[in-house]
Amino acid sequence: MNDNPPQQNVTMSERDGIAVVVIDDGKANALSHLVLDQLDECLDRAVEYPALVIAGRPGRFSAGFDLSVMKQDGRCLGADGEGAELALRLHEWPKPRCSRTGHALAMGAVLLGCADLRIGAMGEFKIGFNEVSIGLPMPEFASELHRGRLSPRHFHQAVALARIYGPEDAVEAGFLDRMTEAEVVVDEAVATAAELASRLSPPAFAITRATLDRDLTVRLRDLTSGWADQA
Repeated sequence: MNDNPPQQNVTMSERDGIAVVVIDDGKANALSHLVLDQLDECLDRAVEYPALVIAGRPGRFSAGFDLSVMKQDGRCLGADGEGAELALRLHEWPKPRCSRTGHALAMGAVLLGCADLRIGAMGEFKIGFNEVSIGLPMPEFASELHRGRLSPRHFHQAVALARIYGPEDAVEAGFLDRMTEAEVVVDEAVATAAELASRLSPPAFAITRATLDRDLTVRLRDLTSGWADQA
């Protein structure tokens, strides 16, 4: 029997009144069952704060799902399972959400689409969906989530042709909203989240975004309901 506690790969702290959730497994920040569980636990605490920042360690947001444990103990990890549930939770988050990123691939790139503002670090970073290039169909949930976020000129290339972008091209494509120096990208994300929290009316923001996203949210819920029924 192993009594050692699980490694804490996701942490939540407070900076300038903002909840900052950081993924850091010391490697590629792959999304395993453990990481998703810890993300959920941190989000349970973060909901009390006026805005949310999700980050990875310097240079790395997430490489996507841990493919070695896509299905474990009857729990589906993919974007039709726990991953979709997490993305749906972030998509429906009632307060401003910002993310900062270095490398963000596959489900890591999906999570970018769940933020109101996405700030990328300048550098030799890769951002995009590599599913089709590694033999995996692009999950419909992920495609629908990004249909309105990515530029129409880039949507087909990003989803069907598995084009991977550097930060500058990722801004043009719609994966990112802007870039900044890698050394200050977390500071920039926190400052942006704090500015949104102070400037926007929380009730008005929550109602307005729910209205804007109503059709997409219904569609995403429908796509995840099958997994939830089987869980």
